[in-house]
Amino acid sequence: MDKVYAFLEEKTEKYLTYRKRVRETEKRRKKTVKGEIFSWVDAFVFAIIAVLLINQYLFQLFVIPSPSMVDTIEVGDRVVVSKMSYGTELYPAGNKIFDSTKHVSRDDIITFYNPEYDSKGPVFDVLSQIVYMGTLSLVNIDRNEDGTPAERLFVKRAAGMGGDSVRFENGEVLIKPAGYSGYIDEKRFRAENGLSDAPQRLIGQDYYPGLQAFGRLYALQEAGITSAPNHLLSAYQTIADNQYILDSYEFTKEQTLYASLIDPSDMNARSANARYNAGIYVPEGYVLPLGDNRDNSRDGRYFGPVSESVINGKVIFRFWPLNRIGSLD
Repeated sequence: MDKVYAFLEEKTEKYLTYRKRVRETEKRRKKTVKGEIFSWVDAFVFAIIAVLLINQYLFQLFVIPSPSMVDTIEVGDRVVVSKMSYGTELYPAGNKIFDSTKHVSRDDIITFYNPEYDSKGPVFDVLSQIVYMGTLSLVNIDRNEDGTPAERLFVKRAAGMGGDSVRFENGEVLIKPAGYSGYIDEKRFRAENGLSDAPQRLIGQDYYPGLQAFGRLYALQEAGITSAPNHLLSAYQTIADNQYILDSYEFTKEQTLYASLIDPSDMNARSANARYNAGIYVPEGYVLPLGDNRDNSRDGRYFGPVSESVINGKVIFRFWPLNRIGSLD
């Protein structure tokens, strides 16, 4: 990494020396409109290049787009991401160098490339990242079909590490770290190991009977069964007024369980149910990212562990809003 810094420093010094000679020469000449325009363009281009280099290799500014990390980080917060923590990308989403000894630690707040991102082509992907970085995160040309900003990068907490097995029951996380004989409640595991207590629940356990009933009723509907047990209908009424599902992982888990009970010959449903019961195993060299807002986060529960090779930075500082400025490392 020192060689890279030395190289960048050498090139920057040469360029600044060249620009100084140019300015001194221009001072001796009569100023013209054309010369003034060239001078401004030269300064603007240099500034853009400097910003891109800093964002790509040192620090990147990032705007939080979703509530998955509430209350740790709020929607609209602006943070600084260290691009040197886990190696350095040669170009946006490209191969990393100097990463052989740099690994993610449990509880790091990380940025990584969205595994479910719908790519618009490598040229556009790189161009959109350049525009985003070059404008200090103010302009995002990468949009979804509905016009909302596409989430090319995710921000989550490294909750599961290589060798861990993780299960989810009624919204709670159960973890079996490498070497443990059984699962342990994540809250207890965090307290015993001095980890952050930021991960939180926003809904209570009394919500889950209704949610589970909803999942089972949906399985009945999918199977073409029009009648349903009264206890399921009654339980569902407790959440019927909710506008959206607060824990879609638990909903889908219950749906697949009931589908396997309705038709034991449905191997797809039985296989899906078995995966939910077994939980998620995190291979070596991978991380299971979870949002601190456990009830409203599109995270590793849905797309699984992510390779350290796609983790491009570590969130270390919040600089906006001013009343909550401070370290996140």
